[in-house]
Amino acid sequence: MVQLFSRHRQQIVSCDTPGMSTLRDQALESFLKLGFPNTKMEAWRQTDLTECLARGYDYPVERMPEEDTQKVFRCNIPHLDTAIIGQLNGWYVSKDVPLMELGNGIIMGSLAEAKKKYPELVEQYYGTVADSTSEAFTALNTAFAQDGVFIYVPDNVQSPKPVQLINVIQHDENLFLQSRNLIVVGKNARLSLVHCDDSYNHQASFSNIVSEIVIGDNAFMDHYKLQNLNNSSTLITTTCFRLGAAASLESHYLSLNGGLLRNNIRLHFNGPHGIANIYGIYLMDGKQHIDNQVFIDHAHPHCTSNEMFKGILDEHARGVFNGHVLVRKDAIKTDARQSNRNILLTDTAKVNSKPFLEIYNDDVKCSHGSTTGQLDNEAMFYLRQRGIGEDSARMLLMFAFADEVVGKIAIPQLRQRIEDMIKKRLQGELQICEACVLHCSTPEQPVEFYIDLSKI
Repeated sequence: MVQLFSRHRQQIVSCDTPGMSTLRDQALESFLKLGFPNTKMEAWRQTDLTECLARGYDYPVERMPEEDTQKVFRCNIPHLDTAIIGQLNGWYVSKDVPLMELGNGIIMGSLAEAKKKYPELVEQYYGTVADSTSEAFTALNTAFAQDGVFIYVPDNVQSPKPVQLINVIQHDENLFLQSRNLIVVGKNARLSLVHCDDSYNHQASFSNIVSEIVIGDNAFMDHYKLQNLNNSSTLITTTCFRLGAAASLESHYLSLNGGLLRNNIRLHFNGPHGIANIYGIYLMDGKQHIDNQVFIDHAHPHCTSNEMFKGILDEHARGVFNGHVLVRKDAIKTDARQSNRNILLTDTAKVNSKPFLEIYNDDVKCSHGSTTGQLDNEAMFYLRQRGIGEDSARMLLMFAFADEVVGKIAIPQLRQRIEDMIKKRLQGELQICEACVLHCSTPEQPVEFYIDLSKI
């Protein structure tokens, strides 16, 4: 695999500064020592990459012709007003310019182009949040990432509208992609980011995406990660957040489809009074596999973190959750909560859940919990006694279970669209119903609720 990337190394490093080039070399040395993860490692014990890595892959070193990209990027969220930027097969693409500079100082566009035009700004943050010394996929990405997205919001500036990053995979060959994103939100600034990972065909792919996100003092970020890929896809995402003093983060992971998904979420409080809420919902069926790994470092006092991940798994699907909260010695008045709840619709679906607290201070409030079970029989009985059919009752309970997370989405149009996608997902592969009471909100489909009055 390393030979695959090494053949194109000259094209990859062409826009690097000397400091970034050195960082690449160091990362490559780290990866050669670490190697690809395997199930003998504790953090990867439940996620086996052997089959994914055994496939043959190609590495796209050139962008798709501009006229073709216009056919690829589309957003099917009605009335969602966002600034759309796109990535196709690991490369940033744009119909206008590779790097947009707005009048309020916001910069967004190609990371490769930002390295050329703003080398000092990029180098100030690049590689400072993600750990390329002990995490193999971060080291691999740092060594060989060719492009990605750069977003810079200067101090005291609020993005006028959410930014939507659409990351698309569409190719006739199996692709191994290395994308790198760098997002910087300055002091007292605000940004909403909707990051969508999609595949438009059934070709196998392996995506290794690393995103470094710096949130300055008193800044706020509303972050959404949507994953909807084919069953032949492997997606490894590593998102590293660094929060300044009194900074706030709302992060949502919405995983609806994918062959093998692994979300590495790393968060470091870099100052006191920070707040971070991280939510996740995953719907898996068939032989799909999802692995959420969350590490939160409470390095400063008076910080609050809350994790809530929920999953519905059917058939032979597999889920993994590993939540690790570290409270350091001087981090007094820490408030940290973890929750992972799962519904298994079959006896063959499995979940491995491990919420974990590591605390070195007594003056804290910390809790963690995990539950895995089937749909509540009493709730089913309650609904059935009111004339609701068994299939509809199951649908209502599953949607109510998922909606606790979806209801946290702050963008109304996005929340409505995600609700619709979950309804369709539950109706289609996870649970097939002849008469569904959870109609999607399309104008041509009126809401109808069938009740058998004879059973009331």
